[in-house]
Amino acid sequence: MKTTLLFGIHMHQPVDNFEWVIELAIKTCYEPFFDVMSRYPSFRFSVHCSGWLMQKIEELRPSLYEQITTLAKNGSIEFFSAGYYEPILSVIPSKDRVSQVERLNASIEERFSQTPHGLWLTERVWESSLIPDIAKAGIRYTVMDDYHFQCAGFDEDVLDGYYMSEEGGVEMGLFPISKKLRYSIPFLNVETAINAIKSFNRENNSVAIIFDDAEKFGMWPGTYEWVYEKKWLERFVEAILADEMITTSHYGEYFASNTPRGIAYLPNVSYYEMGEWSLRADDALALAALKDEMGFERYEKEGVKFLKGGIWKNFFVKYPESNRLHKRMLELSLAYHEEGGDFQTQLYKLQTNDSLWHGVFGGLYLPNLRDNSYRYLIECENIRYGKKKGLFCDFNELDGFTKYKFVVPKLIVRFDSAHGGQLVELDDRENCFNYQNTLTRRKEAYHKKLFDAPKEPSTQNEDGINTIHHSSVEISDVFRDALIYDWYLKNSFIDHISDEHFNEQNFRHCNFNELGDFANQPYESSQTKNSVTFKRDGGIYKDDKSATTLEKKFTFNSDKIDFSLHLKTQAKGEYTYIMEHNFHFSEYEQLCINGEALQESLTIESTNTLEILDLYLKRKITIEVDKPFKIHYFKLQTLSQSEQGFDLSIQGVSIALVFDFETTVELNGALEIAHV
Repeated sequence: MKTTLLFGIHMHQPVDNFEWVIELAIKTCYEPFFDVMSRYPSFRFSVHCSGWLMQKIEELRPSLYEQITTLAKNGSIEFFSAGYYEPILSVIPSKDRVSQVERLNASIEERFSQTPHGLWLTERVWESSLIPDIAKAGIRYTVMDDYHFQCAGFDEDVLDGYYMSEEGGVEMGLFPISKKLRYSIPFLNVETAINAIKSFNRENNSVAIIFDDAEKFGMWPGTYEWVYEKKWLERFVEAILADEMITTSHYGEYFASNTPRGIAYLPNVSYYEMGEWSLRADDALALAALKDEMGFERYEKEGVKFLKGGIWKNFFVKYPESNRLHKRMLELSLAYHEEGGDFQTQLYKLQTNDSLWHGVFGGLYLPNLRDNSYRYLIECENIRYGKKKGLFCDFNELDGFTKYKFVVPKLIVRFDSAHGGQLVELDDRENCFNYQNTLTRRKEAYHKKLFDAPKEPSTQNEDGINTIHHSSVEISDVFRDALIYDWYLKNSFIDHISDEHFNEQNFRHCNFNELGDFANQPYESSQTKNSVTFKRDGGIYKDDKSATTLEKKFTFNSDKIDFSLHLKTQAKGEYTYIMEHNFHFSEYEQLCINGEALQESLTIESTNTLEILDLYLKRKITIEVDKPFKIHYFKLQTLSQSEQGFDLSIQGVSIALVFDFETTVELNGALEIAHV
């Protein structure tokens, strides 16, 4: 029996990613892919490209854009829609879902004279609540992994057609993407890939379904040589067209001319690896151990239905930095729809998914992606507030604690009472840059690879290459030495109480003696017209608890924050109070601290002033205190997984202002950002 091949590719790059990355993607992936496909116009396939990326392709490579246009006009390509700026649809508000999909629909209609009825489900994150919204935007069917269906109890051998589902009576077609094909195309030799396609032959209308990242065709490690220099794609397309038992079709054609396999109600789930990544490190390791204990064959046969990781929204639980960005986006979406203001495009760019999560790709760990998100956020706020100023409070991070936002013409400043009355956002409105956009060093499951015994080189099917999930990782002592975990969030105005042993090294390694309970605990808070006060009745713990009270007040002006701090304890003896700040910058090579170029770490013995000169953004951050202090600082670096292996990224500069005391601490000072 003949098999119908439904072949689709998904093209996306993070919005406003480095232009050299876009150029690399075009050169190694998109351009050679469509060059090959242009030679075989009878091969019918589907394409999703985020709206922003298609704009960049037209701008940077008009010849490639014309190739895509010609293939569409000739009937080779069926375009799939999604959110214009590639959001995870289930985590943005309903109105924005509809509007983002409609915006990409309109772009596809204008550019390619097609009305899309299929939707690429970004990162295959499924929730059935999406159905009414995407249907409202004209979508009739979408694609997701066969894993989604297996999690609902379906056997793999019946996933050779589409199923129907509904939410509140609104219907939607669901196509299951084959894992077998995802791991064959383009990684195994052409004959093996063809046989995998032809294995979908249970009935006369059986389909082999593949819809996957275009970047696998040239941009993933090792794939350019394999796919183009060794002509895998060319040989694959020619073999498909020459095989009388395979026919290519568009999803829409198959959907219109064939009945569904049945009905399906699927759980909230993404692909299996995403479920692992969204778990906390120890849980992810436990899940992997259970899978290994079960064994490959039993897992593939039985365990796949029952052994699952977390859901995508766990990333908001796992990473408070992601949750903060997401909840700020929800705040701005509500403001846009209720208050008005012309910042829809900036809001939709803020909704892009890339900076909110982390897996095999950098995502949240990439500072430039978070910088872009905060740029869109601040652009929204600039339009929202204009020249208005004021102090606002909210509970939008859903932890029950008040957040305070002070808006003045030059700055937007946010404090969080849940985490030590600390500074969590410091926005330079003119540069649209958040100096508080740091990332905490935390344990990740893949860090275990750095200490596992070296494995034998992986075996390979003849004439095949590894997928990114099975590629080898280069290990070095530099990476092992970088594994340092913070037990508190890397914000600013963090209150530590330690002893005379506090120094630059134990500060960097986060293993100093913490004697207080202020660095990661909630504070009571109150406000006036232009100030916020935080207070905590805590303790110093040395032998027994000694009652200790810490109160700090922040008063806001147009370009600075005045602060006062009062600490009083019943503890006897000498102690060290540390006011920690963590500041993020875009170019660390253009940074000076107290007149000297930034170093890996440094101690400055006695001063009343911390001065950070940001030559890139032409700003000077100054902290002045009415008492002398010692400074320890170090470059805050994280070790994260990437498609190339491991990456060390500078997330900020951690700075400790150190004061010795007995019984009380009384400080008055100011944090100021000035033009230079």
